[in-house]
Amino acid sequence: MKEKKTRKPMGRVGSLLVSLLITAAVGFVYFYVSLPALNLQSGDFYSFLALLCVVYTVCVFILSVKPADNVVRTPKERIKEWFQFVKRTCLPVLILFAALVAVAVVGQIISMPIFRASAYRELLTVQTGDFATDIAEISFNKIPTLDRDSANFLGDRQMGTLSDMVSQFEYSDDSTQINYQGRPVRVAPIAYADLIKWFTNRGNGLPAYVVVDMVTQEATVTRLTEGIKYSFSEPLNRNILRHLRFQYPTMMFSTPEFEIDENGHPWWIAPRVVKRIGLFGGVDIHGAVLVDAVTGESQYYEEVPSWVDTLYVPDLIMQQYDYYGTLVHGFINSILGQRDVTQTTSGYNYIAMNDDVYAYTGVTSANADQSNLGFLLCNMRTKETHFYTAPGATEYAAMASAQGVVQDLGYTATFPILLNIAGEPTYFIPLKDATNLVKTYAMVNVAQYQIVATGATVSSCEQSYIQMLRDKGVTQTEELPYDEITGTIAEIRSAVISGTTHYYVRLEGGTAEDGYYGFSADEVPQAILLNVGDKVLISYYPAAGGICEPAFEVERLTSAPSQRTAPVDPDKDFQDSLDALNDPPVVTGSGLPLP
Repeated sequence: MKEKKTRKPMGRVGSLLVSLLITAAVGFVYFYVSLPALNLQSGDFYSFLALLCVVYTVCVFILSVKPADNVVRTPKERIKEWFQFVKRTCLPVLILFAALVAVAVVGQIISMPIFRASAYRELLTVQTGDFATDIAEISFNKIPTLDRDSANFLGDRQMGTLSDMVSQFEYSDDSTQINYQGRPVRVAPIAYADLIKWFTNRGNGLPAYVVVDMVTQEATVTRLTEGIKYSFSEPLNRNILRHLRFQYPTMMFSTPEFEIDENGHPWWIAPRVVKRIGLFGGVDIHGAVLVDAVTGESQYYEEVPSWVDTLYVPDLIMQQYDYYGTLVHGFINSILGQRDVTQTTSGYNYIAMNDDVYAYTGVTSANADQSNLGFLLCNMRTKETHFYTAPGATEYAAMASAQGVVQDLGYTATFPILLNIAGEPTYFIPLKDATNLVKTYAMVNVAQYQIVATGATVSSCEQSYIQMLRDKGVTQTEELPYDEITGTIAEIRSAVISGTTHYYVRLEGGTAEDGYYGFSADEVPQAILLNVGDKVLISYYPAAGGICEPAFEVERLTSAPSQRTAPVDPDKDFQDSLDALNDPPVVTGSGLPLP
């Protein structure tokens, strides 16, 4: 019978080399998957180093265990012997591990707001602005009428119309709101449908991205001559996070945002994260790395180009304002007395102004009651932040008020946008059905949230709201904004709606796509006297779409022979005086340019 061979213990050098190799392999896999920044201000870096220390120590412990000999030892003696050996061979690693723990603990303590309240409050500079002066009355063709969920729903539905893509790609649900060629839109790349589809299509990349117009609610798929090679849907080296980490191993990044420049070329914007207070406190943004989504070429900018819209994110700004508002009289006051303490509300939305994207959120008291003290507007590229005093209802109170008006329809209110309507801070709230489609709109006065107007279009909602403001004495007629246009009537159409004849006028030089000016015979009794060829002056309230009912004036500057196919029978004396004077009085009614 052969004796069983006894394994010789691995020598010290051999065990150390094998332990190092195993540790390196585990470290590479962990780094490749988790992508920690090699930065002392990153908590992931400490986790990474701690893992390496533990793996190395365990490997040395296992590989250096001596086989049983003839000396009888108790389990306690064996454990003591093993620990002494590990202590001799792993002392530097143990010291490093202890140092990591100490640095992390001390760094966390010195970064706490209780010790650095003033530094936290200085993270955000807030200027006080005047609402009526700073916030211009936004044009209807720039008011976003969708929220993120509705835009993603439309983008996903648009993918279903592309037979050559739908089986291979899908909508990514990773959209970013930007200003593109003067329009508020959401853009999102498409993604590989699954791993097999990635494998078969990775050579050409992602062939398109989706643009959802936040005003017209139109979703379009923009095809690219060369596909997007770098994205979140790439599983290996072309994954955008992995690509960034390998090129900038020491930088900390927030989640990259997908954007397109003014030429429609796709980019990834990766904001660089810095910690400004202590070791781990005071999260802020300092520049960004711009990555070409097609070629992967990247460059770091301390000041990003002006076409970039999303360097900062609303959550970060809201966090910094909460420090600003709660630490106004120090840390203790923020917990106990709470004198002058303010904080942001729990939601936000976006507004497009001056070719930039601004985040909006309300500001309320420490008790977070049903009233706001005012609101913040922050430029998402420059972090320029203004506070506007506007006491009134919170966003959620306004949402509930708007839902109450249409409760029989079961519509759900989206988070509002704050607009300047006739000089009044106003919540604009799209209301959507169970399928995430926007069905109607509401405007709620911030100061008097019982003033609620709804409409099937933005313009009809606004005109109803303005009329309510006038009826309540909040605004005066002369304060209401309007535009004027002079032209020759090129086309007149009419329709009987609810027993009233409505007229729609198109001026020369304009097409049906440009829009019509609409008014009813009840509001403009002399409408039946207008003919094709008449030169008119129209004062109206601008609108962005739909059939609406605004207030405007029509003044016929010159008249032309009637070109109507339907006979009319106006008062003869009145008609004769118009033809003779060729300068009739102003006729007041209601109407809007209708696209």
